[in-house]
Formats: sequence, structure tokens, C-alpha cells
Amino acid sequence: MKRILNYINGEFKAPHGNLWLDNYDPSVGEVYSQIPDSREADVSDAVAAAKNAFDAWSSLSTEKRSKYLLAISEGIQKRLTEFAEAESRDNGKPTWLATKVDIPRAVSNFKFFAQAITQFSSESHAMGSMAINYTLRKPLGVVSCISPWNLPLYLFSWKIAPALATGNTVVAKPSEVTPMTAYLLSEVCKEINLPPGVLNIVHGLGPNTGHFMSIHSDVKAISFTGGTKTGSVIAQNAAPKFKKLSLELGGKNPNIIFDDCDYEDMLSTTIRSSFANQGQICLCGSRILVQETIYEKFIKDFTAKVAKLKVGDPFDSKTNVGAIVSKPHYEKILSYIKLAKDEGGTILTGGKSVFPKGHEKGLFIRPTIITDLPQTCRTNQEEIFGPVVTVDTFKTEEEALEKANCTEYGLSATLWTSNLKRAHRFSRDLHAGIVWVNTWLLRDLRTPFGGVKNSGVGREGGFEALQFFTEPKNICIKY
Repeated sequence: MKRILNYINGEFKAPHGNLWLDNYDPSVGEVYSQIPDSREADVSDAVAAAKNAFDAWSSLSTEKRSKYLLAISEGIQKRLTEFAEAESRDNGKPTWLATKVDIPRAVSNFKFFAQAITQFSSESHAMGSMAINYTLRKPLGVVSCISPWNLPLYLFSWKIAPALATGNTVVAKPSEVTPMTAYLLSEVCKEINLPPGVLNIVHGLGPNTGHFMSIHSDVKAISFTGGTKTGSVIAQNAAPKFKKLSLELGGKNPNIIFDDCDYEDMLSTTIRSSFANQGQICLCGSRILVQETIYEKFIKDFTAKVAKLKVGDPFDSKTNVGAIVSKPHYEKILSYIKLAKDEGGTILTGGKSVFPKGHEKGLFIRPTIITDLPQTCRTNQEEIFGPVVTVDTFKTEEEALEKANCTEYGLSATLWTSNLKRAHRFSRDLHAGIVWVNTWLLRDLRTPFGGVKNSGVGREGGFEALQFFTEPKNICIKY
């Protein structure tokens, strides 16, 4: 039984209380490792180490910090296969997906911010012949980064890289459900001789480890990705202490399909945007809205293709849909499928568990399409976060917009149309932080990422992230 350790002050350490959590492989339903069940003492050690390392790290030149981030990027790249297999085993996602998307994106995150920090310039404002103002951006100090289980290293690195690039020191917690690639990242940091205390990785539960990370008086900012309820608790903890917050929370994203779309491109992309990573991506289009003139054709074609998706062993290269990440989440998804039936929904395909040969104890759910539900029902209003989509119709652009905007979430939206004016107009009026037109999940790392309404506060990515992890200081000098 492998036991992974916390990474604190450049060393691997067991938790103070010698408490451990079981880590499951969801594709076989068995424990394959254990992780620290860290508590307040472990978090305090990590924060103290980060605080002690801050002056030296923040005083390093931009070029030297950049070289460390590039070395981390290269270290992950060298072990890409090992990282991808660990991600697949922890999360249940197909190994080919982790190899093609998750781990390369983590490599890119460190590389991108290593380069971005060298282009992060200060501002100046001249006041005629009277004076000049210039703005310095200084690192905050110790920051906490807490990431979710759906894209474990992908989103972990998305927070850590800009925090380190800007001169902060970090205490980070991966999800206790998917800790392995964060542990491998700590091995990489050890291998490249990252200065002790600059990055500290503490494993454990959100209500324990995450809670103490968010309330610690020496933590100046919190970057969190996860559920809206947890984000609300973190915001309540942080507000009295005036900590900076970046919260990337839930989504119930609309996928709006007009009859003038490129049909074949739309169809293949919609299958991916519905069920990639078992539908466990905050950007998946879980509410599909189709113009009624092509609705019958879409339903027939979409259902036929989804029914053929292979569900099974994540390590099988032919698998399209892997295992659900954990037993509690598996049961949550099934409960929503039952709810949809109770609310009058029609299951066109899927809607049940699957028990692939050799993985009979695994957590698998067949991709599910549901129709005949109003947008006001719970199934369409609450985040399911699994391989479940609903399909509804609309007649006019106005009706489509009303349905698209009717939830409390506003993370992303996808729009399919060949009408240029409509594309601009509709994108402008959608309540979403991100809109993809005739594509999905096409990301430029320079662009701001985040949502509106209950989907979060703040933005990540590009200079937005570098600004979040720094404090502006204006200096005015009279001539």
C-alpha cells in the first residue's frame, strides 16, 4: 500500500497526527494508496515555511523565478506518461485523455506563466509638467491554492504557476479524491531543487486542511476552484480578514444550437462538450437548446452516436467514457437521473450504471440524454456534474436567450450559428464569463477565465492571474 506524504519546506513529511485517508481507484472500486489526513498543525508548518521563504523568493529576479518554473514544466514533461497514468487511476478518466489534455496543459501552465511574468510591465501616468505616477505590483506574501478533482494537475498548476511567478510563496491543497499527481509534482520540485518553503503541498479534507488554509492569519489570498457551496464558506471565512479571493465555482452551461449551424461540426463537438471527462468539467454544456426546425434530426443523430460511446476501462485506448471519480459523486449523479424521471423527463439513452468486464466493482454510468423537462425544474437548475445532458427546443432567438440565461450560474456558454450578427449580439447578451462560438474548450491562456452570478468571483489566466497575485502600489513624484 503506497503512502504519499505532504511536501513542506522542501521535505516529505507524514502528518502530525499520523492520520491517513484511503485513496480509491474508481474504475475498480478499491483502495490503492493512502494520503495524509492533515490538520491544523500540518497547515501551520506549511504556512510558516512559506512565510520564511517569502523574502528570498520575492527578491529573486524575474528571470530566475522564470527559470524555476520552466524547470518544473520540463520535469513534468519528462515524466508525462507516469503523470497521465496516475491521473487516470486517481480520477477514472481515460488515460488517452490525460495524456493528450490534462498533463500537457499542466506543462503549458508552468511554461506560459514562466514566460508571461517576463512581459508583466509596470504602468506610468504623466501629469503634464507637474509630476509622474508609476505603479509597482508587489507579491502578496503567502497564498493558498485549493483545486478540485475533475482536472487535478491541470487546475492545480493553473493556480500555483502564476502565484509563484509573481513572487508569492504557496500552500496548496489538491483534492483528497485525486492527490497523486500533486504528489508527483512535489517530487519534481524536489528534483529541480526548488528553494525550500516556496511551494508547500498539504493533503487532506476540505473541512480540515482546506479550512485551516483559508482562515490562517498569515495567508493573504485564496484561489479556489470547486463547488459553489464551498466557495460561499470560504468567502465567509475570508471576508472578516480582508483576504483577496478568486473563486471559480459551478456551472450549468447552455449549448445553443441554431438551424444555420455547421451541422456535422456541431454534432461531433456537442458529443465532446457533453461527455468529455465523464461530463465532469465545469465547462461542459449540460443544457442543450436546439432550434425546433432541426430538433428531430438532432435528437435522432445525437442519441444514436451517444449510445455507441464505449464506457469502460480507463486504460483501454478505445474507451470514450471512464469511471466516475468517487462513490459519493456516483450516487449523486444517479440520484439526479432518478429526480429527472420524477420530474417527468424522458430518458432517450443511458440513465443507468454500467459494469464492464473486469471492472464490475467500478463506478460507471452510461452517458445519459434527457428530454421533456422545463428549464425551471431542478434537473435543469442544479449542477449535476456528470455524463448527463438535457435537451430542449426554442423557436426564436429571444426564447433561446431567455432559456440560456435562466439559471443562477453563468460560467460558460456555447453558441452554434453561421449568422455573424447573431453571433456577436447573442454572445454579448449571454450571462456567461466565457462564450465559445462554433467551437468548445478552445483556450488561449492569455484570456481571462471565470464566471458571473453564482459561478464565481474574479478571473484567472493571463495577466488577470498575475494581477490577482500582486498588490498595486502607486508612487507619485513631483518634478
